Amino acid sequence: MNHEIKYYQIYSFILCFFVQRCSKYLDQEPDMRAQINTVDKVKRLVASAYPGRNSLAMAETYSDNVEDKGVGDLYQPVPALYEWKDIIGDDTDSPTAYWNSCYEAIAAANHALDAIEKNDFGADVLPYKGEALVARAYCHFMLANYFAKVYDPKSGASNDSPGVPYVKEPETVLIKKYDRGTVKSTYDNIRQDLEEGLALLDKGKGLWDVPKYHFTPEAAHAFATRFYLFTGEWQKVVDNANKIFGGNFTGKLIPYNSTFKTLGFESVRTEFAKAEQPYNLLINETYSGYQRWWNNRYAMGINVFQNIYNGMTAAGAKLYNFGVSYGSPHYTTYLWKEFWYVTNPTANTGYPMLMVPVLITDEVLLNRAEAYAELGNTNSALADLNLFASNRINNYNPNTYAVTVAKSKDFFGVADDKEALIETTLQFKQIGFMSMGLRWFDIIRKGLTVRHNMIGNDERETILELKPEDPRRVFQIPQEAKLAGVELNPR
Repeated sequence: MNHEIKYYQIYSFILCFFVQRCSKYLDQEPDMRAQINTVDKVKRLVASAYPGRNSLAMAETYSDNVEDKGVGDLYQPVPALYEWKDIIGDDTDSPTAYWNSCYEAIAAANHALDAIEKNDFGADVLPYKGEALVARAYCHFMLANYFAKVYDPKSGASNDSPGVPYVKEPETVLIKKYDRGTVKSTYDNIRQDLEEGLALLDKGKGLWDVPKYHFTPEAAHAFATRFYLFTGEWQKVVDNANKIFGGNFTGKLIPYNSTFKTLGFESVRTEFAKAEQPYNLLINETYSGYQRWWNNRYAMGINVFQNIYNGMTAAGAKLYNFGVSYGSPHYTTYLWKEFWYVTNPTANTGYPMLMVPVLITDEVLLNRAEAYAELGNTNSALADLNLFASNRINNYNPNTYAVTVAKSKDFFGVADDKEALIETTLQFKQIGFMSMGLRWFDIIRKGLTVRHNMIGNDERETILELKPEDPRRVFQIPQEAKLAGVELNPR
């Protein structure tokens, strides 16, 4: 495993490390670039174009899905993340670790694309070229939404602010200088890679050993719905959602109030991230201790549990969940199951690993619901919201629990039909994807203020706020990136 290595430049990756990372695919000789001479080797190389870390701790702890419980463990980097402080170091689940991992994945994609450019592999390589392009786009998209200001579909000033370095070529020197460009140029590059990659994936037929670990056409279109939600291209959200299962998600969502309801908690954790599940469109294997943090002082407490996760919705009922209390005030969604990657069987040393579904059908469905609402297609938006509700509300009865415009307007106290349906969509997302790291995207996209309580030694409570204009909403660029000429974010 590569997780003990420190990185001192933007790629977090030098050639000798690239050789080590790819040896399990390409074997033996040191100059791996010279060996990427078959479609099968390209395929295997692209398999490493995915982040080996996750952003769950970053996204959840920055969001309004957590609270100060007053008691509990203080695993870093959660306490610093909770107060939106910059974090120095690349500890497990830190922003630096995620930055490094994304650029490692980008480097693998770039080496694969470079090999494709320099060799005549024929049409058989095109699906893997498409996969590499979409993987590169996805990594840059994730980086941009943590380490740069949010993209403004209305061409606001934030689009001219620094983006993240968009790396398109293999790194061949030890220290290379990089320009962050702008948020707009970053998004323009993401769009170019995504759309070119989608076209190749849709036309070709990739033969992946375990498709759910790759950007198949379905996974790529799911990512596209997230991207176009940020750019405000509502029809493209709908069109890409409709490319997955023909747009029919019945029987393809997480079976909360059916199959999962009949299973014990441990079985749910085992089943949740399996590749066989139809709702999982892309799964990443990640080095992470996130599953252990339910008993952290800054996590889901009784207030978040009662008021959000187990709270009433615009449908007139609660969403069925697996909120588990290990003794108030400690609660968890109980979805994540850690497995141990053993490096020394005798000493039983190794790494905590987590299989993370990073793209799921449930998100695609609600992305489409929001896009329909924005397009003024109220009936289609309601159909998607009610399909989600029917899969999440215990003993769902459409005569009682159907989402309607009137109920949504009354619940949120708004007068506009579109606003009411969008608020319902955001509520379903927050509750339905609790602990999955997706709430942060809606917070930055919609300019929502985040409030965190802080309990002092005298048990007095104060409230911290993270408003839309607060520079701390943008995670700090890793200090090591300055060696590559990457400017840090203002504070």
